[in-house]
Amino acid sequence: MYNPFSLVGKTILVTGASSGIGKSVAIECTKMEATVIITGRNKQRLDESYHQLEGENHIMVTTDLVNNDGIEVLLSKLNHIDGIVHCAGLTKNVPFLFATRENLDEVMNINFYVPAEITRRALKAKKISKNASIVFVSSISGVNVSFASGSIYSASKGAINGLLKGMAIELASKGVRVNSVNPGMVETAIYDKSPITLKQLEEDRKKYPLKRYGKPEDVAFGIVYLLSDASSWVTGTNLLIDGGYTLQ
Repeated sequence: MYNPFSLVGKTILVTGASSGIGKSVAIECTKMEATVIITGRNKQRLDESYHQLEGENHIMVTTDLVNNDGIEVLLSKLNHIDGIVHCAGLTKNVPFLFATRENLDEVMNINFYVPAEITRRALKAKKISKNASIVFVSSISGVNVSFASGSIYSASKGAINGLLKGMAIELASKGVRVNSVNPGMVETAIYDKSPITLKQLEEDRKKYPLKRYGKPEDVAFGIVYLLSDASSWVTGTNLLIDGGYTLQ
């Protein structure tokens, strides 16, 4: 049966695959018959993700990508990949006047430097195939909007936006496409340790025209599109997946 969103024959690297959006992306890619390489720091949670993948021949790499050695471990497991989805990330809500250099380094390392460095080194090592697709999980924050105490997080996502635009131009001659998805609030564990209360989240949810937060699979479906040949004429763009939040 004809399916322009099929990932048959493609090998996809998914970072941050132990939970949330990354886990959902890995699962949905295997449903589209891709072979996936999943990575994360927590072996137990990554193993849980691995056992929910469909099909065979998938690879699990437990490593800390913040360290250069961790990136080397990951790169050593790659041969030729047809796509990368950068899902690893964190948020830190700190009023700008109270932010420290350590706060800045922590967020920028995970959200910007790690995906940039993995991609750069994979390209240099010729591990990314011609006509591959690179997808960054960005955010509406830092690209379309921001929020109180969100300046550091917004800065990291704004940096990703600038990076992918330049990469898309430079890599177009190789047929490599570079895009991002920009979700609004998604129901993941990223806010479990946040000072934001359930009441505050409930009030924020009312601001979405569709009256709900996103689910990880809502974002994963958009990423599958960007990985597939259905988006072969799409590069340098930010796919907005926000339940209508930025319409207001």
